[in-house]
Amino acid sequence: MPKPNLLFLFTDEQRHDTMRAYGNPRIQTPNLDALAEQSVVFTRGYVSQPVCTPSRSTIMTGLYPHTSGCLANNVPLDEKIPTVAELFADGDYRSGYLGKWHLGDEIFTQHGFDHWVSIEDTYRRFYRPHRDRSRNCDYYHWLKGHDFEPDVRDGDWSAFSRHLAVGLPSRFSKPAFLAEETSRFIRDNADRPFVAYVNFLEPHMPFTGPYNDRHDPAEVVLPDNFDAPADPDEPLRCRFLREHYRQRGAEGLDLTTESGWRRLIANYWGLVALVDEAVGRILGTLAECGLDDRTIVVFSSDHGDMMGSHRLLAKTVMYEEAVKVPLMIRVPQLSRAPSRVDCPVSQADLVPTLLELMGQPVPAALQGHSLRPLLEGAGGPGEDHVFIEWNGRESDGAMHALGPEVADDVNRISGARVRGVVSPDGWRLNLSEADKCELYHLPTDPGETRNLFYSGEHAEVIARLRDRIKAWQERTEDDADV
Repeated sequence: MPKPNLLFLFTDEQRHDTMRAYGNPRIQTPNLDALAEQSVVFTRGYVSQPVCTPSRSTIMTGLYPHTSGCLANNVPLDEKIPTVAELFADGDYRSGYLGKWHLGDEIFTQHGFDHWVSIEDTYRRFYRPHRDRSRNCDYYHWLKGHDFEPDVRDGDWSAFSRHLAVGLPSRFSKPAFLAEETSRFIRDNADRPFVAYVNFLEPHMPFTGPYNDRHDPAEVVLPDNFDAPADPDEPLRCRFLREHYRQRGAEGLDLTTESGWRRLIANYWGLVALVDEAVGRILGTLAECGLDDRTIVVFSSDHGDMMGSHRLLAKTVMYEEAVKVPLMIRVPQLSRAPSRVDCPVSQADLVPTLLELMGQPVPAALQGHSLRPLLEGAGGPGEDHVFIEWNGRESDGAMHALGPEVADDVNRISGARVRGVVSPDGWRLNLSEADKCELYHLPTDPGETRNLFYSGEHAEVIARLRDRIKAWQERTEDDADV
């Protein structure tokens, strides 16, 4: 029997309700819809931390951010910590990483991958000292080859800004480039087993692109909790960020108005549609090469986006819209029909799952649990609670910009760590070092509009979930004092 391939497709900042399989019939994602019909769809897939670098460290290593050391954006993944590519014990596999990396030294082949295709020059200032800063990403050279001129200059070095790139026609977009390069990788390795990780920047900000008009803003349905009154016990972090977006808007849009939010969400959906188009091309190449029946396909995202929920934008908060993402896994060699799994699972589970499915050793040091039993319909994983953390200072600048009158509060909560848990029966507890703690019951309050932590009515639930968090912290050697 031929060895299975792995094609891992993931986006940046895609909230879970952005395709038909997750309850959105308005967004145009025919290729993702088709993939969902062939996959096991996890309806409660959670990230390890709702911001790019920490979450990616978990996706690539199977370790939580407090273990990998990637506690905040632009913290490089330690060269001694193995990624999934380095954990493959079978030398027959050819491995490729294509797209945004955001785990340090962005454009340089590393961490066990044989093939590297880069799309970002944004992180040049974060390269390690020994790296050559005169180099550019592969997307830069592709655009130059199509006679585009860069708009960013630093002495002899130049680059294409994200704002220039998103203004190009779709055929010159980053997703189009990645579809072309991934298709080439698949064709070049059609006669040998491969592992390919492909990450799209979209629908990450800037929230604009060539498909801004693909969806009519008038057809956008605002989130159910868009205008929900702020709970008196809502964390200050959320209150400050809401005020920031109220004052500053985004992409030149006035976010004090429903029309501004509808336009922004329509643009965001357009970026998802752009990714969907690229996914279709990649999966089409897989089929053309006759590899459908021996390629495991995963689709997910590194975190979500509030996109109007609680009148918030982006991530860096612990609400469902920021921490819950699409997660679909198509495994041809399993006999189980495509289905939905409704128990909570963590992206920390992905590395052990994929290693097991592909017949590779699963190191005991990994902190997740294989989802193979769920994929086979045979029961749950070893851990039925999901744990989420917050460690970074992302968005602190936005809060400080609100002015000196809130400086003391911002300083108090700045960098405050949070540890959260999601239970199978729908409870969510977030414990914070310095900000408000939170307790929500998702079956009766899916929009998380009523913080029950301080109600005095759920002491037993809080104690039970706190014990779960403490046991997880002990098991993973986490020192956060929450």
